[in-house]
Amino acid sequence: MALQELTNDAITLLKQLIETQSFSSEEDPTALLIEAWFKKHQIIYKRTKNNVWATNKYFEEGKPTLLLNSHHDTVKPNSAYTKDPFKAIVEDGKLYGLGSNDAGGCLVSLIATFTHFYNHKNLKYNLVIVASAEEESSGPNGLNSMLSIIPKVDVAIVGEPTLMNLAVAEKGLVVFDAVVEGTPSHAAHPNDDNAIYNTIDVLQWFKDFKFEKGSEALGDVKLTVTQISAGSQHNVVPGHVDLVIDVRVNDAYSNAEIAKILQEKAPCTSITPRSLRLNSSSIPVNHDLVKAGISLGRTTYGSPTLSDQAVLYCPSLKLGPGDSTRSHSADEFIYINEIEEGIKIYVELLNRVVV
Repeated sequence: MALQELTNDAITLLKQLIETQSFSSEEDPTALLIEAWFKKHQIIYKRTKNNVWATNKYFEEGKPTLLLNSHHDTVKPNSAYTKDPFKAIVEDGKLYGLGSNDAGGCLVSLIATFTHFYNHKNLKYNLVIVASAEEESSGPNGLNSMLSIIPKVDVAIVGEPTLMNLAVAEKGLVVFDAVVEGTPSHAAHPNDDNAIYNTIDVLQWFKDFKFEKGSEALGDVKLTVTQISAGSQHNVVPGHVDLVIDVRVNDAYSNAEIAKILQEKAPCTSITPRSLRLNSSSIPVNHDLVKAGISLGRTTYGSPTLSDQAVLYCPSLKLGPGDSTRSHSADEFIYINEIEEGIKIYVELLNRVVV
């Protein structure tokens, strides 16, 4: 099939995805649309829960495997939408709709690219594509659940909106629950151990604390106190204050190292990570995929936002049409020509690496 025809089909698929609700863990209807694509294009595929995946026709054991991945779940639309989030509206070259930019444009572009290469013989890499679920919620039945099911992956392209520039690294995430304790009492009585007042110094410590190791691609680790909760009524001094701390981790640290440092140094009664599995990700800048992208005029950068890269154990490149700043915004959109360009660049990139 000609690439232009594949591109037109991909845009049609994206419109269908937009008009089909697919909140995280509720992706069954969009999984059916992706299945229909594979059936139409005579691609042998499998479905595991709401993840739809396939390997290239001439998959050969012993070759390295390149994963193409993006997700078909969405967040819920926010209240600021002025357009119907579940209607694919084209105006002035923009395709509006929930999930158009994050990450429907990337997903359909990767599906079209995989379809283009599906019947190729003698590729240098095997290809496996996973249209994954539960990315937005970091749920248990997304890409993380597929890694023991699909063939072992050696390198990956994760489709997220990057303006088709090369995100060669991505920050990881650890969320901590912290407690600052004090002595509960009646508000009318003296109390030199008020948990809320004790928290003032703790908050200042978090504000001032810096992790020592920076990263050329990702900069410094970013630590932010994002939630605080205490007290039940006006005349009771609470016995503790609960804090939530969001830490965006560069590639100089593992999440376990971040947790160890904060548990040793933070002046809290306790500080506990919710999960350590969303680590930072990267790919060597001398990898063939990166070199090919640079030769196509794409720039490299480090991404502060989290994606399914976080669950991968192999080098991975974040790359896709659309702009990350539009993600989760009201009246989300992607330019039609971004999808057209995205498919062309994906195909040319793989022509230089896998053919």
